[in-house]
Amino acid sequence: MSKLKIEHGASKINLVLLKTNIEDCISSDIDLMCQWSNNDRKYIVNELLRFALAQNEDFLKYKAGLTAGPARSPANTKPATGAGKVMPDVPAKSDSASANHL
Repeated sequence: MSKLKIEHGASKINLVLLKTNIEDCISSDIDLMCQWSNNDRKYIVNELLRFALAQNEDFLKYKAGLTAGPARSPANTKPATGAGKVMPDVPAKSDSASANHL
């Protein structure tokens, strides 16, 4: 099993907004890790997610299969069934306390 490595003071990366709510105890641990590593909260959350995604072998196989698979032309694809329907974006209610942390 690999180890999570947090670089001290390495918070300068391109970001995309992700709105979510997390548990209080996790938020506290993230804040503590930010203080310990002298990094922004955004950087720590990104590193934790990157680490978690890299640990999931089934997901990595799936991702590799998508990028290695043959390119499909629109004429060869079948229409999606109702189970794969995309739902419209609905803004989630945010807890102001946790929203301020991210």
